[in-house]
Amino acid sequence: MDKISVIVAIFNVEKYVRQAIESILNQTYSNLEVILVDDGSVDASGKICEEYKNKDARVIVIHKENGGLSDARNAGLNIATGKYIMFSDADDFFELNSVEVMYKEIENKKADYVIGNYINVEPNGKKWDNPVFNQETYDNFKLSITDYEKSFFVMNSSACNKIFRKKFLDRLKLRFVKGIPAEDAIFTTYCFVNTDKVYYIKDIIYNYRQTYNASTISTKCTKKYFDGINMAYKYIFENFRRTDNLGFYRYFYAKNASYILCKFIDSDFLTKSDKKEIFDDFKWFFNLKDLLKANLTDSRLEEIIDCIKENKFEQAIQKMDEVKEYRKGLNKLDRDKMTKPTKEMYEKMSLYDSEFIYRRERICSN
Repeated sequence: MDKISVIVAIFNVEKYVRQAIESILNQTYSNLEVILVDDGSVDASGKICEEYKNKDARVIVIHKENGGLSDARNAGLNIATGKYIMFSDADDFFELNSVEVMYKEIENKKADYVIGNYINVEPNGKKWDNPVFNQETYDNFKLSITDYEKSFFVMNSSACNKIFRKKFLDRLKLRFVKGIPAEDAIFTTYCFVNTDKVYYIKDIIYNYRQTYNASTISTKCTKKYFDGINMAYKYIFENFRRTDNLGFYRYFYAKNASYILCKFIDSDFLTKSDKKEIFDDFKWFFNLKDLLKANLTDSRLEEIIDCIKENKFEQAIQKMDEVKEYRKGLNKLDRDKMTKPTKEMYEKMSLYDSEFIYRRERICSN
């Protein structure tokens, strides 16, 4: 049995961390190196880590000053000795056969990494009715960067529903980018564009705990957050541009442009001056919409982007305020529809494939 390193970044999660750790230690696959990285917790999380270290020789504990999720995971990666690497967040948990299922798949397929299905759970651990990826629609398959349907939908950003070959990560000299949001998306897109040996399995291997109200969090996004997202989006764009995979990036762009614009609209923490600075910083991203021949989920969002591109910032702010008031009156389901592209929207984009190909050289040369 090959050793598998499981890295858990931990920060002030004493309420959930025991379940996370025990879901790893109780796996049906036993040859594990469990690296618990206490990222400067001020609650009992660090003591709980030591408790498990004293009970199980497979547990390694790192106590460090708080540096954020990326820094904690990198600390684990720096000492990991397993043939394969897995990650878990400290408030989530694995199925008890997750490691065994993922190990068999990555070994049998000789893959660089494998993506597993996952399911959302309530704060109390109660599972939702269905996994994130429909098990009838998405059976086991090999991903392709030219597949804008199945591969696009299961190539999610999380690092936690995956198993990675350590030699693959070492070859890429890959670590998580520190200090900015969307660190998982940068990491996983870099993996995706650098291999054709990636597979998906429909088995549920990870339980993702919904511990906050996303609609409330989105109203509290600060300028610092958007500055970080801007940097993250540049990393992700460069991952695809550098490897000439902008065809796939078109759909990634369409998925994210509406989402980030709605977070921008919903935020209560931005002054008018902040908004104008963010407009200016994000122009490179919104300018891609026409070059990529990408659609957004709502015509009102398209209008806002057009104003930003034309430096009509006052008009863009006015339109954003109107959309913000409109969104406040929607229920969660309808509000989310403005951020989530539909299959019909992607099909509409596919009609412009030839025109995009004509523009690709211009984008790559910028």
